[in-house]
Amino acid sequence: MPLRLASTARLADTVVEQFEQLISSGEWAVGSRIPPEQQLVEQLGVGRSTVREAVRALEHAGLLEPRRGDGTYVRARHGLSAALVRRTRAADTLEVLEVRNSIERSAARSAAMRRTDEDLTRIFDALNAQNAARDSGDNKAFLDADAEFHRAVIAATHNTVLMELWEGLSDALAAGVATVMAELTRDHLSFPGHDGLAEAIAAGDGDGAERAVARHIDAAVTVLSRSSQKTRRSASGTTRRRTKK
Repeated sequence: MPLRLASTARLADTVVEQFEQLISSGEWAVGSRIPPEQQLVEQLGVGRSTVREAVRALEHAGLLEPRRGDGTYVRARHGLSAALVRRTRAADTLEVLEVRNSIERSAARSAAMRRTDEDLTRIFDALNAQNAARDSGDNKAFLDADAEFHRAVIAATHNTVLMELWEGLSDALAAGVATVMAELTRDHLSFPGHDGLAEAIAAGDGDGAERAVARHIDAAVTVLSRSSQKTRRSASGTTRRRTKK
């Protein structure tokens, strides 16, 4: 939607409302950078201080996120997603995986029942990108493709509330995947890919899709549990050495 000239009364509140509409409608999509300050000033017909006040208000609400030297980005569409982002950033990764297990198993079943041809194209494009990144050893590209694969599966449910909930968990989920990748690389371990899940969704096999998610999550929990045990043993050993000194 085009931005309107702000009224003179409660300028910052008026600007905040317009920004919230742009975010909630998806016109300013989660993960995208909002227009530069000068452009917003010109479109709204207000001063820089008003735009800055509105942006700060949405930063405090958790909807926007400043990135040093790179502008301001949309972090969440609504307050619920923003609260999830704040909560899960400090959450234990294994706890987040438990939540993911509940959400994604149900989502995989729904995706198998509701997916369209466009959904399948997006899912398999992400899967192919992920497999290519894994084969080339490009961990960053792998993590990006993994995130896109899961977003594509969630999108295939055509449940907008679920999609928003997933976005709210995305930071914590990405941290968990990165930890798993680090463990696999260090210990030269294999890990089940997402081919089975993609194929089950394509076949409309809800049971198979749910089983594929369960296998993947179980494997991730095993890797993360091993990592946690190693960390505790290392910390315990360090404490004993300090005590002896």
